[in-house]
Amino acid sequence: MTSRKVFLTGATGLVGSHLAKLLLDKGYIVKASRRENSNMDLVKGLEDKIDWVIGDILDVPFLEEAIKDVDWVFHCAAMISFSPKEIQKMKDVNITGTANIVNISLHHQIKKLIHVSSIAAIGRPENHMDSITEETKWQVSKLNSEYAKSKFRAEMEVWRGMAEGLDILIVNPSVILGPGHWDTGSSRLFSRVRDGLKFYPRGSTGFIDVRDVASGMLLLAEKGITGERFILNGHNRPYTYFLNAVAQELGVQAPSIRITPFLQEVAWRVEKIKSFITGKAPLVTKETASLSSNSFRYSNEKSTKAGIEYIPLEETIRHTCSFIKK
Repeated sequence: MTSRKVFLTGATGLVGSHLAKLLLDKGYIVKASRRENSNMDLVKGLEDKIDWVIGDILDVPFLEEAIKDVDWVFHCAAMISFSPKEIQKMKDVNITGTANIVNISLHHQIKKLIHVSSIAAIGRPENHMDSITEETKWQVSKLNSEYAKSKFRAEMEVWRGMAEGLDILIVNPSVILGPGHWDTGSSRLFSRVRDGLKFYPRGSTGFIDVRDVASGMLLLAEKGITGERFILNGHNRPYTYFLNAVAQELGVQAPSIRITPFLQEVAWRVEKIKSFITGKAPLVTKETASLSSNSFRYSNEKSTKAGIEYIPLEETIRHTCSFIKK
């Protein structure tokens, strides 16, 4: 057990909520930021155990006060969007927000900053036959989404912090799976399968259990590793494998129509119209349609050598589906 005090951003999100619980279980003193209107569903039972501060990572005076007198900062807050109208807001949150965290951590001489990045920040080289590793260099590519660009630039702020004397650690999770808000992020894939998703994409990617993200970054931090990045990826699988497994667990019909290049172009346009009519974020955009047609493999060799063990994908799907069934 430890009495180390940490500051946590994004505590009400999928990763942040799981990390908050793990930190509390291990005896850490947790101070966390949230917005006034944050959905608290994922931190039920933890509300009174966390020292909450209300504010925004774009508010520098707020952060100046919030990050005082803590040992470590876990920066989990980020915005994921593939909607063109939200690009600037996403850049503000992911890039400027991270720069603020870095600058104030430097100012207060924080002992360690642990930054949750993404496999997207490593980039997606167009010649992607080999596994992507921590050493893969960012390339300008049409396969890099606006989200990927924002996370890459956020990561550059963290590396800049290291150059200025900050002790940093970066983790790059693949597609994070777990019980979250069913209408957003990767959790939305589960609800769409439950509701009768008909189509499946041609590509493949990496998947990881949210519990492995939380425990993995804490294990690396506690080992005293500094100035490094780690891909956190449990399993490389085709999207169809993942979607079929979810459908089987939920007892519904699996998606049966493979998205051809023609259907891909139709799908994002139909979703765009539906989004305009309903006001809800589209499940498929031009960017996500293009990305999901490609296959990427992410190496987890470095993280497994560091001692991280990964939950089987099938167990992750069973665990997550048990929540959505409720």
